[in-house]
Amino acid sequence: MRVVIGEDEALLREGLMLVLEDAGIEVAGVAHDATELLALARAEAPDVVVADIRMPPAHTDDGLRAALQTRRDRPETSIMILSQYVHRQYATELLAEDSSGVGYLLKQRIANAESFCSALRQVAEGGTVLDPEVVSVMLARARRVDDAIESLTPRQSQVLGLIAEGRSNAAIARTLVISEKAVVQHVSHIYDQLGLPQSGDDHRRVLAVVQYLSHARPAAAG
Repeated sequence: MRVVIGEDEALLREGLMLVLEDAGIEVAGVAHDATELLALARAEAPDVVVADIRMPPAHTDDGLRAALQTRRDRPETSIMILSQYVHRQYATELLAEDSSGVGYLLKQRIANAESFCSALRQVAEGGTVLDPEVVSVMLARARRVDDAIESLTPRQSQVLGLIAEGRSNAAIARTLVISEKAVVQHVSHIYDQLGLPQSGDDHRRVLAVVQYLSHARPAAAG
């Protein structure tokens, strides 16, 4: 197995190299920033890219972006993302396109070299590895969404279902034979119930639909 590492912290970068090499895993190269990581991954075509989420140049999610782009360029490349803390939105994005051959671990897991290398091999073979703390956060979020959706009144559920179908407030009013003002009031209550405060950055109508569709997952075929 050949691995490319993207990590800007020198001590952790050296530690990762030692852990992998001691386990007989070839380190094909190391990158100090996301731009270098993307170029190195393209040049070396590794089996797995191990990347810190936060890397230069912006120190936001540059490492994740580089890893995902590598995956788009070469789908057979597996990805192991490392993070100091749990970032639910990043975990969700990582799993959104294709959950096979991906992993998300907290950096503290590297201390258990045997377990970390085992997780890396699992990802290289097409498996999915999520840190227990990441799983806990995602499940807690899912429970909160389910509880919020379940707490909607029957009329609010009808309105939200029609919003999910792309209906306008006027169209919803015609369908339910109520006034458009009543629809606006229902929608406002739905936002409050789902914990979607008014914001200039988020489109609450879209976010409400995302929560509704996440809750209303179709049953698996038997």
